[in-house]
Amino acid sequence: MSDLYEEDIVVWSERQADLLRRHAANERAIDVAPDWPNIIEEIESVGREQIHAVESLLLLALIHRLKAEAWPESRDVPHWRAEERTFRDQARRRFVPSMRQRLDLADIYAGALRGLPETSDGVPPRTVPETCPVTLDELLAPD
Repeated sequence: MSDLYEEDIVVWSERQADLLRRHAANERAIDVAPDWPNIIEEIESVGREQIHAVESLLLLALIHRLKAEAWPESRDVPHWRAEERTFRDQARRRFVPSMRQRLDLADIYAGALRGLPETSDGVPPRTVPETCPVTLDELLAPD
């Protein structure tokens, strides 16, 4: 199981929580029992936090991508593109395959649209796609 911990913390945490639940259900009474519900919650939170970290990095990458699309003439475009690449690289390093089914790219993109400023240097944005124009694989692909 320790190999799985290094390879996929999400699956590891889910399996550990399941094992602890089964162990707790069969344990004989002792004077001072471990705080099983909180131990289980902490183990599950490890996986949730990893997913949240990747979601946050993808959100930031998409916001910067949208800024560059919405204001292509801005002097900040090179900076926004660099930030997008940095956030995508960080997301790629933290991503594990079991996250794929738990990441809602449409929801993350909707958050990025909400995070887009109304203006940049007093200029309103150009129209950007209402639905995410890239796939998760494209976001996570190395440049």
